[in-house]
Amino acid sequence: MLAAERKATADNARRDEPDPAARQSPQGALDYEVLGPLRVTGPAGTSSVTSRKAETLLGLLLIRAEQLVTTDQLIGELWGDFPPGRAIASVHVYISQLRKLLRQAGTAGDPILTRPTGYLLRIDGDRLDVHAFAHQSRLGRACAKEHRYEQAATSFNSALALWRGPLLGGTPGGPVISGYATWLDETRAECLERLIDAELVLGRHREAVGRLYSLAAEYPTREAFHRQLMLALYRCGRQADALKAFQTVRSTLHDELGLEPGIELQRIQLAILKADPLLHEPMATC
Repeated sequence: MLAAERKATADNARRDEPDPAARQSPQGALDYEVLGPLRVTGPAGTSSVTSRKAETLLGLLLIRAEQLVTTDQLIGELWGDFPPGRAIASVHVYISQLRKLLRQAGTAGDPILTRPTGYLLRIDGDRLDVHAFAHQSRLGRACAKEHRYEQAATSFNSALALWRGPLLGGTPGGPVISGYATWLDETRAECLERLIDAELVLGRHREAVGRLYSLAAEYPTREAFHRQLMLALYRCGRQADALKAFQTVRSTLHDELGLEPGIELQRIQLAILKADPLLHEPMATC
């Protein structure tokens, strides 16, 4: 049955293809947001996908924007190894729902292109928050490399402000979405780490302490946040709390992974015990 449905998809590909003259224009540009619950904003307003399957499908098309996503990949993402008998027909229904959603948002054309083996989402002049996040993160790294830490902090904050929650609001997905969500979380954590480094260079250790306690709890085995917390506490004159933070992460690493803290954590613990004046130097965090 799946083979017959695939043949029907290939036969109908040209008929389903949108008119090239109706492709999106800047006037019909959309804002796609996946860093949190999926939202689509266009000239007609903001729309949300009510069907979880359709939301997963649009999410997959967005993270693979401008790339062909085969019907088999869509089915695997939606149902795993046990798709229903009429899985391809269901995919067609979800695609139809998404096209309607995008029209309601005010798109000037049909950005979902049908291909013989699947679908492709064109974003042309549209905006995707993941791309904006990546751009601001790259800009922040470039500024930090040039020792322009104020600009770096601004860029990192702009990148992080785009996050409204986990990818697609935590909607369960298949292997592609799950893998992408893991990569995004790592990228976000790296951005946070670089932001804190910039803030510490700028002497904002007091402002950083509260955020670092939260980050240390959110990422209990990510040593960088614990190192930054220890440094920030020490610079605030809280030597005992800095050493307590070391003992906390040491216990966590030992209990959960059977490991001792890494060399960077050990170095900053020793420096704190010695009251090393270099810990107050702005570049000590880098």
